[in-house]
Amino acid sequence: MRSFLQSITDAVATKKGMWITLASWLVVTMLLAMFAPSVKDYEVSSLDSIPEDAKSVIAQNKVDEYFKDNEGIPGILVFQSKDGEIQFEELVSLFKLVEAEEIEGVEQVVPLSALPPQATAGFFSDDKQTAVIPLNFDGEMESKEIKTSKEKIVELVEGNSDLNLYVTGPAGIATDTLDLFSRADLVLIFSTVGLILILLIVIYRSPLLALIPLLAAVFVYEVVMQTLGLMGRGGLVMSNQTISIMSILLFAAVIDYSLFVFSRYREELKLHEDKYEAMRAAMRETGMPVFFSGGTVLAAMLVLFFAQFGDYRNFAPTFATTMAIIMIASITLVPALFTLFGRKAFWPKVPRVGDETVKKNSIWSRVARFVVKKPGLAVVLVSAFLLLSATNMFNLKFEFNTLNSFPEDMPSRQGYNILEEEFAKGDLAPTTVLFEGEEALTPEQQEGLRAELADQPNVSTVRVNGVAEEGRILNYSLTFTESPYDKESMDALETMMEKSDQILTDSGVSGDIYFAGETATKVDDRSINNRDVIVIVVLETILIFAMLIVLTKSVKMPIYMMGTILISFLAALGLGMFLSNLFFGIDSISNRVPLYSFVFLVALGIDYNIMLISRFQEERKKHSVKESVEIAVANTGGVISSAGLILAATFAVLMTQPIQLLFVFGFIVAVGILLDTFLIRGILLPGLIMLFEKEKAVSKN
Repeated sequence: MRSFLQSITDAVATKKGMWITLASWLVVTMLLAMFAPSVKDYEVSSLDSIPEDAKSVIAQNKVDEYFKDNEGIPGILVFQSKDGEIQFEELVSLFKLVEAEEIEGVEQVVPLSALPPQATAGFFSDDKQTAVIPLNFDGEMESKEIKTSKEKIVELVEGNSDLNLYVTGPAGIATDTLDLFSRADLVLIFSTVGLILILLIVIYRSPLLALIPLLAAVFVYEVVMQTLGLMGRGGLVMSNQTISIMSILLFAAVIDYSLFVFSRYREELKLHEDKYEAMRAAMRETGMPVFFSGGTVLAAMLVLFFAQFGDYRNFAPTFATTMAIIMIASITLVPALFTLFGRKAFWPKVPRVGDETVKKNSIWSRVARFVVKKPGLAVVLVSAFLLLSATNMFNLKFEFNTLNSFPEDMPSRQGYNILEEEFAKGDLAPTTVLFEGEEALTPEQQEGLRAELADQPNVSTVRVNGVAEEGRILNYSLTFTESPYDKESMDALETMMEKSDQILTDSGVSGDIYFAGETATKVDDRSINNRDVIVIVVLETILIFAMLIVLTKSVKMPIYMMGTILISFLAALGLGMFLSNLFFGIDSISNRVPLYSFVFLVALGIDYNIMLISRFQEERKKHSVKESVEIAVANTGGVISSAGLILAATFAVLMTQPIQLLFVFGFIVAVGILLDTFLIRGILLPGLIMLFEKEKAVSKN
């Protein structure tokens, strides 16, 4: 592999190869821009995250099979009076207007005028200032189409009454999510590019060194987006969330690898007069580590194919494609661009032959001398801090209500909050319990089963919601005393699902019962997520460990590298949540955050370890362990610390996104990258090498 990569980088680092490389990237980018579809055409606001064989999905399919009225995408219309009680007659007239308008996709409008007075009482809050009416949209509609229909309903209501209308439920949440990300995408890209540009100029004080990596990132971004568009045309569906994180990954990785290349290029320009020869020498030592670093990220993303959860699996093809293109760019486009500009790229601090490679009084030279002199103290201090930070993992609290991750002023969240305040919490999303028997149940048996279900812990009410197949199929609506998204409700339902046979036995009936609805879905969500965390963490750790053995041709080095990265991840999660609570008042997180953070922190954090170890092994051929560690830390410290700062800041841009999941994820990854950059790579890993490798004999060439 090394000789193959060297043949590529050697070819790129010639005048002819440089121009061919740049021309090829330009042509490919233009062709894709002209003929490939945009990935935006295939983005969706959410994915079917739960697999088809999950209990809640099977249950919902059975409910839809026996009770056709349950099909479609449900929405909840929440009316709130600005002044006084809502009159029932006013709602009737509004719904007649909605029906007369024949809005596309609107199905199963409640026939309010045909209902008896006692049946309508449940639609109103106690003070009659809030009313809730369910509505279904065509299940085949896309979020964009639902958005158009929803806006017509809101326009009709607000144009013909003094009521405020909030549309919540799955339909309202999907359309609001679409709105949020359509506005947030531009903020994300411009914030990312602007922040990277400012940081590069501040750190390196050279305009071209700031623009060249960004120019490479723009080329890669265009190629990736259009390539994903082609994959979308081929059937791949991508969520807004996936595309947002992918954009950050792309810019972060391209900038990172560009910094590694130009840092070594600057060293070689102090040894070689010819810019082509300098790049050839630089890429002979940097090409393999940079390409291999991209390979670890690519491998980490491919492992997500083993996940059952839809969001995780959606990452795999999207991120793997992105990383594959970045890896190609890192050994072709990036070195070609730097070679094109040559020494001019470093203006005003132009490197000259004979210049000192690393200043003896630089910060990282001092750190290197401290670590090699007192490795034990360095390891103990850093380890103590990391372990203390990791202990906060035991205080993690998970949030299962997706709406709480969205902005407070989002209409669907406002509607949900009104429901929670004005109606019983359990009524927000009742659980459907479907009984399927071989024989029809008598009224006494139906009541017995209902009473047994109502007797279960944390259950508030149970009522018969429908009968099918001449009494053989029963549909019960079950509500809990707490919110359907609370851990207590989820635990109670999970217990009921586990003892369903006992419930049937105690009620004196035979058959099967199924649980569908929001709480049942969240139970499956939690169970599948827990499974995926274990599988992905184990597989990713084993895979990257094996790849590191191949790269380093050692077993001990990968143990140091993986061990430090894993403890860094735990510390980042613990410290990140502590700081999130301290500074932002966030005391609970989505259960997606730990795995999201693990994948990115391990895959990206190992890059810095690879750069350090590669340099150490290069120097070890000529120097003692002590000298090799000191040279490696001093020479890689500047570029890795600046790359880490930029990478952390880039992921912190996710904190501009409108949902809390991405906010917390971006913050935790930023904290973790800073830990990797300054403590793991700069102190802990070289300290461990000093402690456990010092007895090794010195070899000289």
